[in-house]
Formats: sequence, structure tokens, C-alpha cells
Amino acid sequence: MPARDRVGHWGDESAEAALPGRRLSALAEQAARCTADCCGASSMVAEAEAGADRPAAVTHPDLAGLVAVQLRSGAGPIPAALERGEPVDSADLLHDERWPQYRALALDSGVRSSVTLPFCRSGLTVTLSLYSFRPGALDDARHGPVHALGEFAASCLVRDRSYRAALTELDHLGAALRSRPVVDQACGIVMHVLGCDADAAFGVLRRISQGTNRKLADVAAGVVSRRGRGLERDLAALLN
Repeated sequence: MPARDRVGHWGDESAEAALPGRRLSALAEQAARCTADCCGASSMVAEAEAGADRPAAVTHPDLAGLVAVQLRSGAGPIPAALERGEPVDSADLLHDERWPQYRALALDSGVRSSVTLPFCRSGLTVTLSLYSFRPGALDDARHGPVHALGEFAASCLVRDRSYRAALTELDHLGAALRSRPVVDQACGIVMHVLGCDADAAFGVLRRISQGTNRKLADVAAGVVSRRGRGLERDLAALLN
């Protein structure tokens, strides 16, 4: 598959393709296929926000352990690439003693060399790691087509994040619009019961909401269901 076709695949706007896991899986698989002497790949996304999830994908189950041991120990090419913001490689893990736990597990899996490339966009970093059974086999990988794949993948993931944030905002706005009629109706009841204006009535409902840790719409629905009956004293106490 030509490189531009592989990149074009990332433009798929379907809901499944937009999931971070799908994006990362496609990136790892395509990068492994277009890199000579590569026995597998892994990809991960990390956000600047502390505690944020770090979705990851691997082309082979054995590679999941290599990713996990790095995140657990905080040592390895992935953490190093995230910290430095630049590629981190090991030409021959047999003679590289920088990351003992990662090195031991990699050699046990037959991996002799690896390179991790970070791609940073808007507080989000995608790491792409390539692995080989041969030492020195990935020396030129960072300059190959995987660089274009990684750059485009990072841009897509940022776009996906913005899209999800917009959908969440629309959901909140929709909920607010749906609750507006009952809030207006409750304000009218409070105005009638207390003889106050609309701003004062809304303030009463808001204070009830804050004081009881209930949603404003739920408070309003309670007032409407009772038509204000039996609430006169409590409402009056909140007017001032």
C-alpha cells in the first residue's frame, strides 16, 4: 500500500476509527509493515494532564509486556522519549544497560533493538516504538515513512479529542435547553408564592440547588410537582 494511501486511511471519519485505540492500532500496524526488519510496533498516547489515561496498542501480545514494564518502572525508551520530546533508540539491547527491566524482558522476547519516536501536538504526545530481532536494524527508521505516519496520527488524535469535547459541550447544552421549561415554570411558581420578580425567584432555586447539592432542574421539577404548596416558609427563608 503506498504511503499516501496509508496516511489517507487515517482520514476515516467513522466513529470506530475515531476511537484512540483504533487510531493507535492502525498506526502501529502500518508502521511495522512499512519498516524493514521490524518485527513489531507499539503506540501510545499521553496527555499533559496528570492522571489522564494512556491508551496503547501493540502488533503482537508479547509487546504489551514491554510497554507495561516501562510504564510501571518509569524507565525505558518510552518514558525517556516522553521526557525529552525526541527519539530514543537502542542499537543493541544486548550491550545497553540503561533500562534493566525493559532490557531483560526485551531480550527474553528476542528483541535486540528498538527505537521510540515521540510526536507532540497541543498537550498530547503520541509515541511510536519499533522493535527488531536484529541489532542496528532500525538506525534509519526515524527518517522513513513512519515519521509521516506518526505526525499525521498525532494530528488526527488531537482533532478527535477536540471533536469529543465539542460533543460533550453540545450534550450539556442540550440538557440545559431541555431543562429550561421546567426551570421557567418553577420560577413562575416561586414568583407567585413569594410575590417576587424573576431574578429573585431564580436565585431562590439556585440556593436550594447549591444547599442540597442537587441539580437545578431536579429542584425545579420538585417545586413544579408540588405547585409550591407546603414550600412557602422554606422559600421565603431563601428570598433574602
